[in-house]
Amino acid sequence: MASYRLLSALALLLSSASCPAAVSSQMIPAGYYQVATLERVPAEALYSLALTESSKKLPHGVRPWPWTLNVAGAGYRYATRQEAYQALLEFMRHHSLKRIDVGIAQVNLGWNGHHFRSAWEAFDPYTNLHVAARILRDCYDKQPGSWIAAAGCYHHPAGGQPARTYQAIVKRHLNRLQPATGVLVSNVVVEPTQGAHP
Repeated sequence: MASYRLLSALALLLSSASCPAAVSSQMIPAGYYQVATLERVPAEALYSLALTESSKKLPHGVRPWPWTLNVAGAGYRYATRQEAYQALLEFMRHHSLKRIDVGIAQVNLGWNGHHFRSAWEAFDPYTNLHVAARILRDCYDKQPGSWIAAAGCYHHPAGGQPARTYQAIVKRHLNRLQPATGVLVSNVVVEPTQGAHP
């Protein structure tokens, strides 16, 4: 039963409705709307962030991949949650937690690991996205007006060139998305209006 729920959850996060222009644009999977609504962030911003953090080429296109690790700047993608978890345990023996990012939104364990009850939980796609959305929202609240700037803060709170480089990647992903709940204004996602969610 638990594996069926996990497969259903993954389907909501990895799939998107097919569209004729799938090569140049893609729709946001339903799971991102669910998390975004609860955490008060635009689904476009959250999905673009996840694409930036953990993209993997799959048969139905490039999608964020939940069994992803980044350790000291090197990315690793695994076929299953168990494989990713076992690799994480090994990496934790040799690296500072501040050098390890986990899951679909690559939440850093050193700075934000306290949001998870365990390392295993950090790989739960919905839990990982909820944590990422809270961090993104916190960044936005510090400097309202730009979800792109909030994404830069998510990646590198100190700002500077690392944040700007990250913002450019998020913008590229954002520009490939089909319009949805947020409003794009000069590549900046503004707060969605109340009740605008599908």
